Amino acid sequence: MTASIIDGKAIAAQLSEQTAEAVKHLTAEHGIEPGLAVVLVGENPASEIYVRSKTAKTAATNMRSLLYKLPETVKAEELFELIDKLNTDPTVHGILVQLPLPPQIDSQRVIEAIAPAKDVDGFHPLTAGLLSTGLPGIVPCTPLACIMLAKHVHKSLTGLEAVVIGRSNIVGKPLAQLLLMENATVTIAHSKTRDLPDVCRRADIVFAAVGRPEMVRGNWIKPGATVIDVGINRVPAEGGKSKLVGDVAFTEASQVAGAITPVPGGVGPMTIACLMLNTLKAACTQNGLEAPSISPS
Repeated sequence: MTASIIDGKAIAAQLSEQTAEAVKHLTAEHGIEPGLAVVLVGENPASEIYVRSKTAKTAATNMRSLLYKLPETVKAEELFELIDKLNTDPTVHGILVQLPLPPQIDSQRVIEAIAPAKDVDGFHPLTAGLLSTGLPGIVPCTPLACIMLAKHVHKSLTGLEAVVIGRSNIVGKPLAQLLLMENATVTIAHSKTRDLPDVCRRADIVFAAVGRPEMVRGNWIKPGATVIDVGINRVPAEGGKSKLVGDVAFTEASQVAGAITPVPGGVGPMTIACLMLNTLKAACTQNGLEAPSISPS
């Protein structure tokens, strides 16, 4: 048995196309051009790659892209002044401060400083509270991407048993909330979980978001299960080079699973597409308009 590959790039392209069309309609009908401001502090190579990808996708989705680059030595007060300025700018509908931040800046304070209505990453405590109580609000990009990829395989998640490996505020916890809203039965597993392989073997869908290269082995997967690999880890490769791998041992798992996301090319492209969708929805909400219902088929 060989798993079918869940093509995150293709699904993300479809979602981005739908979002771009909705943006064109919003601009033509209401004169609103969604604007996304991205703040990059320092010169972290990985962060620079992510930011370039996000700003390029913003422009490709017919949105206004604003990039603010600040030096590694920037004072916290300067960053908060910029965030305050963006919070009050009516042409900016989404604000994203790229993490990680240098040690002199408290990341949690930065997250809390962003106006919840413009928090397109979905990290603000108020945003998390809305999600946990089932109230309308912005949904964090990566968990939303995971749900869309799972529903590409399973039209309904009702009654399915899902295991989320990882309990971070960014992925694990909000993903569990979204799965509950989809009527799945959810187990959150983590480093202290006893008999983790046995827990995973119960799952119809395994979401791996633990940040450990290829931790989830093929014999952890129930035959025919769906595997959504959130991890992206750089590990040594032959010839002194490096390669990207997920949190799942892909070769092993693909011999057992029914469907699996690759790394790269799975959750990553979908996360950026969901960021664009969140920015569109934020622009609609801030202007008293109903956000369009968009999801890839």
